[in-house]
Amino acid sequence: MSYTILFKNSASKQLRQLPKNMLGKVASAIDDLADEPRPVNCKKLKDATDSYRIRIGDYRVIYTVDDVTVTVEVVKVGNRKDIYE
Repeated sequence: MSYTILFKNSASKQLRQLPKNMLGKVASAIDDLADEPRPVNCKKLKDATDSYRIRIGDYRVIYTVDDVTVTVEVVKVGNRKDIYE
């Protein structure tokens, strides 16, 4: 079963602002979430229900998974020093 990937407007804007050398890697990792929304390297966030993060070098993608509607919503994309603020 393949999940549908949705982006918050702010996450879409953050993705477009990534450095060109990281954009492909981050976009590929997000695309992989459609097949496996909870990959081995993901971490569940403590503060939020059904929120996870994946690490791509110094960059993080924070997203939520909804198994009922079979969707993954990307909430934030950015450098690790800025993403948790």
